[in-house]
Amino acid sequence: MPAEVDHPRAPSIRDVAKAAGVSHQTVSRVLNHSESIRPETRARVLEVMEQLQYRPNRAARMLVTSRSNTIGVLTSMRSQYGPARAIQAIEDAAVERGYAVVTANIAAPSDEAIRTGLAHLLDQDVEGIVIIAPQQRVFDVIERLGVRTPYMTLQSRAGDDPRGLWVDQMTGARLATAHLLDLGHQYVRHIAGPRDWLEADARMEGFMREMSDRDMPVQPPILGEWTADFGFHAGRELLRWRDCTAIFCANDAIALGVMHAARSYGLDVPGDLSVVGFDDIPEAQHLWPPLTTVAIDFAELGRRCVELLAPSEVALRTVDLTPQLVVRGSTSRPRSL
Repeated sequence: MPAEVDHPRAPSIRDVAKAAGVSHQTVSRVLNHSESIRPETRARVLEVMEQLQYRPNRAARMLVTSRSNTIGVLTSMRSQYGPARAIQAIEDAAVERGYAVVTANIAAPSDEAIRTGLAHLLDQDVEGIVIIAPQQRVFDVIERLGVRTPYMTLQSRAGDDPRGLWVDQMTGARLATAHLLDLGHQYVRHIAGPRDWLEADARMEGFMREMSDRDMPVQPPILGEWTADFGFHAGRELLRWRDCTAIFCANDAIALGVMHAARSYGLDVPGDLSVVGFDDIPEAQHLWPPLTTVAIDFAELGRRCVELLAPSEVALRTVDLTPQLVVRGSTSRPRSL
């Protein structure tokens, strides 16, 4: 019979109180962010917690405070750069405020999948929910269900819903398109994202409006996926006929595929073809040539959601969420066709 392993006991709230020279009630008040604790006492207790590697039992705290100190995130396609960056910021901001984060991923934009994801979060007694979902159906289901738990949504269009944070992606698309037109390109094409994504619609509409307002000829955008593979194949189709000198891509991954397609035909970027992306992924500046793109502060959007759902003593920072055009080496004046 194997010998029993003697696992060390995890430190308790009373261990922390004894080491810090305070009562266990004082430690509890520190955990609950009570304003009645003197700063020096709070600092001493927090230091002892770190030394002892004390981690509060969340279930026990719920019994005492009737609060879960948990924020839920309902998302789909969290592998995409924008949602992933926002979720990371939500987790970081939540930890700073003593909150945990639980995430439910919607495998498909169906009513059943959305309800299942929401049920998973509500079963965790979350105090607030951040909804990062690109499909209109998700917002429609949320509205029909009449969710009572406070929630915030990240949206690509302005609206009158006070629970919605949004970034003007249409303006971002117009900036990208205007940049190409200002360089002198008259034949600009757009490769869009998936048909059911709100971000793809907003970016496509921004392209169409800018082209229309400039009285430029507009060819129908190509709709597909957010991947470099799709960008490569769509780029091959567009460049077969050599009827454009610039392509605005709905995200940076598509732009990467388009640049590969251009080289497969022996074309130079930006000499023969200018390419603009969207999102400003970290790798964009390391492509060759470095990618001109539109930057959005997805992290700030995530931080603002947490601030609104879990306010703290720290004032909300004012950060401009307007999309910014980042001009790099993948765009230049056109050569004649």
